[in-house]
Amino acid sequence: MLNPLPLHTKIRSRYLPDINGLHMHVLEAGHETPGRPSLLLLHGFPEIAYSWRKLIVPLTEAGFHVIAPDLRGCGRTTGWQADAVADPSEFNFLNLTRDLLALLAALGKRHVDAVIGHDFGAPLAAIAALTRPDTFKSVVMMSAPFAGAPTWQLRVNDTVPADGFDLLLHAVNELEQLDPPRQHYHWYYSTPQANHDMHHPQQGLHAFLRAYYHMKSADWPLNRPHPLDELSAQALALLPHYYVMEHGKNMPESVASAMPDADAIAQCDWLPDDELAVYCAEYTRTGFQGGLQWYRCLTSRAQIDSLRLLGGLTIDVPSCFIAGASDWGVHQIPGAFDKMQQQACTRMLGCHLITGAGHWVQQEQPDAVLHHLFDFFKQAGIPFIN
Repeated sequence: MLNPLPLHTKIRSRYLPDINGLHMHVLEAGHETPGRPSLLLLHGFPEIAYSWRKLIVPLTEAGFHVIAPDLRGCGRTTGWQADAVADPSEFNFLNLTRDLLALLAALGKRHVDAVIGHDFGAPLAAIAALTRPDTFKSVVMMSAPFAGAPTWQLRVNDTVPADGFDLLLHAVNELEQLDPPRQHYHWYYSTPQANHDMHHPQQGLHAFLRAYYHMKSADWPLNRPHPLDELSAQALALLPHYYVMEHGKNMPESVASAMPDADAIAQCDWLPDDELAVYCAEYTRTGFQGGLQWYRCLTSRAQIDSLRLLGGLTIDVPSCFIAGASDWGVHQIPGAFDKMQQQACTRMLGCHLITGAGHWVQQEQPDAVLHHLFDFFKQAGIPFIN
């Protein structure tokens, strides 16, 4: 029997069976009042639905039915496979979108007024809005820009130009030739060793997660992101070493140097130790392989090719992007931030970089995120209580 999560009294935790093969754990609020507009919140990695705890109640008080699931591979949702070498197809974006559709059907809903995704949840929210605009009526992406689905490259004089995945793979391979040699975290996360490294770090799981969350937040003074000029090993090497790691170091070793001292931890009001302990308890129990399976799909040519079915489609529902001004995630894929606004989304109503926030924007600056969300809802014609 799992211990109850420390949740606001307005938030309920429950399980839904038979969700595309999953026994899905969901946080929910505003469910008592039928007919409310609905919001679906999708967390990132290494997170769980609990990462939305600061937004769920204010959104509910504004008149929404708020739904935040533990996504496939994470938290208290079960029914997924944690095999680091087996086919990861159940974790690709198309099947994850089926998870969302099955969840909504189980809740008796034909649509949600907005799907809101953070980190890895952002491209999932984007793919959901891209494939089923009838169901996902608007989309908000946080921290991870969506540049569009991969496309088949047009032949010119019988020559096929390299596509984005080829260019990224070439740059990643070239990282090993740099001095000192580097490795890209997507490819590290795709190794069978990554889960063991992160589940059993030398410094202990609580200390590892503290350093990891700190290093990607606005609290780490070296987070001064800027656009990268090109997709090359030299450009990628400018990213902090939680993205482009020193070759031969695992992730816990890579972030250990950024471990905050006791005073900094005591002053961290956006993630105090008792809240960090919730993440620590969940990942102690499950390990990280479920979330790492998502990254295995990102580094698999076969999984990338499956998304080419969607190549050339655009997100035509109202869209918005929110991130921390100190978040390198906005720029980790050169050109993606601009391409999202200029090509991938045809009804981009807002693009906001929030001062005082890094990667964990909805936890670091929840009031600013709520301000931009309510402004977006107003522009998109989604009713709420002012």
